Amino acid sequence: MAKKLYVGSLSYGTTDEGLKAHFSQAGNVESANVVMDKMTGRSRGFGFVQMTTDEEADKAIEMLTGKELDGRALTINEARPMTDRPPQRRGGFGERRYGSREGFSGRREF
Repeated sequence: MAKKLYVGSLSYGTTDEGLKAHFSQAGNVESANVVMDKMTGRSRGFGFVQMTTDEEADKAIEMLTGKELDGRALTINEARPMTDRPPQRRGGFGERRYGSREGFSGRREF
């Protein structure tokens, strides 16, 4: 399996097909995926490309880094594997952000 490449600084209008066509200049592209935002359906500005061989992946990094695609200069690196991330802490009743209300009973006293 060849190297997976991270491609950053993508235009919001870049598609999977456009990304694949651009990287085909450097060799055979196994897959090209622009990461989309779940809420808006718009590109998140980065994606991943997998070339057929490691040599083609190295050639793509050398040949296409800094070159423009859809008006944006690309940043290309070898993708790193995903790591476990700590769970995100969300706001709620258990989190004291804006000061403590200890001693407040919730009842109105007249």
